[in-house]
Amino acid sequence: MAYEELIRMAEKNALDAIRLDKQGAARLAAAKYQRAAEILLTVCSLYPKSPQSRVYAEKAEAYLRRVKELQNLSLESATSGTSLPSLKKTGSPLKDRPNVRWEDIADLEDAKRAIREAIVYPVKRPDLFPLGWPRGILFFGPPGCGKTMLAAAVANEVDAHFFYVDSATIMSKWLGESEKNVAALFENARELSHEGKPAIIFIDEIDSLVGVRSHEVGGEVRARNQLLKEMDGLQDKGKNLYVYVIGATNKPWNLDEPFIRRFQRRIYIPPPDFRARLELFKIYCRNLKLSRDVDLEELARLTEGYTGSDIRDIAQEAQVRVVREYFERDGGDVRAITMNDFLELLRHRKPSVSRENVRRYEEWWEKFKAV
Repeated sequence: MAYEELIRMAEKNALDAIRLDKQGAARLAAAKYQRAAEILLTVCSLYPKSPQSRVYAEKAEAYLRRVKELQNLSLESATSGTSLPSLKKTGSPLKDRPNVRWEDIADLEDAKRAIREAIVYPVKRPDLFPLGWPRGILFFGPPGCGKTMLAAAVANEVDAHFFYVDSATIMSKWLGESEKNVAALFENARELSHEGKPAIIFIDEIDSLVGVRSHEVGGEVRARNQLLKEMDGLQDKGKNLYVYVIGATNKPWNLDEPFIRRFQRRIYIPPPDFRARLELFKIYCRNLKLSRDVDLEELARLTEGYTGSDIRDIAQEAQVRVVREYFERDGGDVRAITMNDFLELLRHRKPSVSRENVRRYEEWWEKFKAV
């Protein structure tokens, strides 16, 4: 991969790691930090004369320190520990999933219904599906709207083995390794599904792996072809395979059409509407000390166009604001968060997704919708 592409992937993994870290998804955050670090170290190795090499090495070191911290936290709280997946172990499931349930995800009722029909119902009553059921599901939409957490909630709902991978995990600079990684991933998922539990392969940033490109190296072509072969194999008639592929992308327009067809369910995860924003404020503020003047309905109205991640950041920053005041005055009582705190924050924090981008998602949705 080119220098710019590697840097872009490292930045994306780092941003995702920070977001997941804030959401308390320690395992997923650690996996993202680890991938960001390994990509940056690869850049340093391939481009040692780059003026940014020292900065990237320092960032990688900081990310790896955070991985260790999160691993220690997970070991302290988990009833049974499991190692994090590395770039060399794409066939290992993330057994310690984020503790996310349907009720933790605001709204998205259309997405939840489509997932129940494609995954939950067939697992419970396969005899009711003589023609089979969808095994490929695509989540697309702006970043920060809950695609990753929705996939984790599905895995928890059916108590599934949960494989979390991205293109950086699968792709290898070594000849022949990429397609072997794909084959090993699906083989492990099939074996585990035979034990009676479904296996969900969640491929984040799937456009980086199966997007349309003007130029591809041999390893990328072989990995894509292997993924097509594996996804086709899941649809074999007469096989009650409980292996599912959930892809997530912020750039659905970059996907190659042969792959679009393999995802029988294509689900738009949009920025939250008023009802969902109100529910999100209730979820994120339920453990905060709020003043009586805080009007969550008004806040939901004022945050049109904000993503779920934006709303969580606003609630978190409001809490940081009162904690900062507490330490600056050396004690006393921690005051309640007021409506003015939220309004002040909203004056300085705009939505992370533009209206133009939302329209682009809606246009793709109209062209390729399948729920």
